[in-house]
Amino acid sequence: MASEAVSWDYVNEKWEHIEQNIRDACKDLILTDEQLRLVMERLRHQIDRGLSKQSHEEAIVRCYTTYVQDLPNGTEKGNFLALDLGGTNFRVLLITLDGQSFDMKSKIYAIPQSLMLGTGRQLFDHIAQCLALFVKDLKLEQEVLPLGFTFSFPLSQQGLTKGLLVRWTKGFNCSGVVEQDVVALLEDAIARRNDVKIDVCAILNDTTGTLMSCAWKNKNCRVGLIVGTGSNACYVEKTENVECAIPGQYAAHKPHMLINTEWGAFGEQGTLDFVLTEFDRDIDENSINPSKQLFEKMISGMYMGELARLVLEKLTNNGLLFNGKCSCDLRKRGKFFTKYVSEIESDPKGKYANCREILAELGIRNATDQDCENVRYVCSVVSRRAAHLASAGIATLLVKMGENNVTVGVDGSVYRFHPHFHDLMVEKISALQPYKFDLMLSEDGSGRGAALVAAVAAQKR
Repeated sequence: MASEAVSWDYVNEKWEHIEQNIRDACKDLILTDEQLRLVMERLRHQIDRGLSKQSHEEAIVRCYTTYVQDLPNGTEKGNFLALDLGGTNFRVLLITLDGQSFDMKSKIYAIPQSLMLGTGRQLFDHIAQCLALFVKDLKLEQEVLPLGFTFSFPLSQQGLTKGLLVRWTKGFNCSGVVEQDVVALLEDAIARRNDVKIDVCAILNDTTGTLMSCAWKNKNCRVGLIVGTGSNACYVEKTENVECAIPGQYAAHKPHMLINTEWGAFGEQGTLDFVLTEFDRDIDENSINPSKQLFEKMISGMYMGELARLVLEKLTNNGLLFNGKCSCDLRKRGKFFTKYVSEIESDPKGKYANCREILAELGIRNATDQDCENVRYVCSVVSRRAAHLASAGIATLLVKMGENNVTVGVDGSVYRFHPHFHDLMVEKISALQPYKFDLMLSEDGSGRGAALVAAVAAQKR
């Protein structure tokens, strides 16, 4: 795909060449600042409910305690493993830390669909086998290796090394894991093999890893954000506000605690009905978790391409695109990939090379320049809304923390690969709240971040 530098002010683009009837079909996807402020108000209310002991169990945004109270300070040394499970692949990493330098070796392993839908024991035996192969390849089977386990699914943490799976997301549905301690399941699978010495020091969410990885480089990092397959955020809260932490599992005298918001669940019980569109309802009804994770479905990469496809299909059916001729592929769920959105929006203004290539892949070969401009407009409306909702979330956390010069560590394929997501977020977060902030691309939070959590935990043991 061509990706020439985009040389126009995309954030403030007026889209003069888009006809009114196309704008009308997309208008519910364009959020005003007033609507975004209401999103912030409702999200803040749900975060407060999640932190409160009285309402935590009923809260939509659960705000799980991570039991991580120390950020890295650069003195961490040694070999550490990280295991990163959060999608259709998982990674195993060896990270060697020595002050401000680090060396990393990693390998990616596939998780076949049959294991994503099989038993928990089968899944964890597969993971343990891959871990053992990795350690043996590096000839480290005789060394006791502290491991940080990034588990990017909703987790109710009972301590730094104990976390119960709340529910599967992202296409997983392994039996016998929900409400079980996933650290114990991993440790049991490693023990059944009895061929490597691995000490699981911490379980964490990818947002925590993102924050930790960023904090290792930048001491102002106080928020971790993921905008990838899913969306979630964590932030540094005052320990005294964390009413749900289990006594004895944390140090009450330490001033801060990382909180994993699990904000993807926001929107349940009607809390976001005022911004949901017909396209969101279609996605939700046809998902594997109807009426759950609505905020995530409006932001994340798992659904962004499908949202765009639904809009394009409607416009074509109404005769507003492609002369009303819809290809078979454009009618098929899941055929318009999220990466297409980024690629189409990477075309320079007035040029449509990527767009035409993608349309050809979908069986549409007679598109006019105006069709291409309209397709780009649809992609921009969908991605801009995602960026603005993520911005409302971050603005909520910045206002809650009430500090200037906070760095937000961000990771995930949408933020990383979409050509304008960063700029859209900087502009909108600035408009929605008064504090100074930075967005920083986090280098490998779920890998290096997990190893850093393990390193800090191993130091404290």
